[in-house]
Amino acid sequence: MLFRQLFDSESCTYTYLLASRPGGEALMIDPVLDRVDHYLRLLEELDLDLVKVVDTHIHADHITGMGALRDKTKCITIMGDQSAVDVVSMRVKEGDQITVEGIGLDVIYTPGHTSDSYSFKMADRVFTGDTLFIRGTGRTDFQGGSARDQYDSIFNKLLKLPEDTLVYPAHDYKGEMVSTIGEEKRFNPRLQVSSADEYADIMDNLNLDNPKMMDVAVPANQVIGAEQGLEKHEPWALTVDQVNGQCGDGACVLVDLREDPERAANGVIPGSVHAPYLRLDRFVKPGGMLREMVERDGKRLIYYCAYGERSALAVQTSQGMGIKSVSHLVGGIDAWAKAGGSLEV
Repeated sequence: MLFRQLFDSESCTYTYLLASRPGGEALMIDPVLDRVDHYLRLLEELDLDLVKVVDTHIHADHITGMGALRDKTKCITIMGDQSAVDVVSMRVKEGDQITVEGIGLDVIYTPGHTSDSYSFKMADRVFTGDTLFIRGTGRTDFQGGSARDQYDSIFNKLLKLPEDTLVYPAHDYKGEMVSTIGEEKRFNPRLQVSSADEYADIMDNLNLDNPKMMDVAVPANQVIGAEQGLEKHEPWALTVDQVNGQCGDGACVLVDLREDPERAANGVIPGSVHAPYLRLDRFVKPGGMLREMVERDGKRLIYYCAYGERSALAVQTSQGMGIKSVSHLVGGIDAWAKAGGSLEV
């Protein structure tokens, strides 16, 4: 496996880059906007294809690089389903798994630092965000934080992992890089408590100043969704009513870009075909299924995904490859379901 732990000295943030092999698909956790050019250079040097980017929570001390990486690479952006972010490509919940080629991350909901904090576990390591630090824990006094929720997340979830599980946090302020669950059980001073009340008493009396970037970072990190075209009245951006109006005569093909677990969990629009977003190039290249539907059968493609981000990016990709008869469903299947559209499970 290819693994890189990258550091932003301004915010003391760790960003993690993972891939199963050189030249393969890559995933990134907690990127920082100011470091995006560095990430892109590293991806090029390692011949990696960045396909997914994950934030552990809405950060208050730096602006996320997720949106910029999406715009540069057309990668999938991912956050937890409790996040107040406006739009990401995919929202995950506890028990889900985030996968790229040869790598799977199990999703663990670990609120406490914020109400939308998540950790992500591989076989031998866990990325704990701001929930569990090396010899410390994340503060719990803003963004829906709760010391008691964090106690539960740490003691009843993270510390239940095998003791040799490597711990990789989102921050460190003392130069530490990695720990283990066993080490944190024994040596983390904030975990040497006998109850949630004792832990809450420590956390509720830290009296820390707010992060200096908080008033800028939090609002910026809540509005990162890709442009979907509706506000600019782009002809390729369709509402649910417009999709229904255009597809009644069989002139259109609805194309589901989501991954199999999403389709199983949330259903599909009847009559749609499946072309996973990460494999879209093969479907729209000469001889590809979707190109044939347009050029041979005279169909118009209407892409949809979970929330409209992947489908908007798919329109750009298709138009760039010469397919002009293409549009997308703004807001994705989420908007379709809220409008009462029929679904097949």
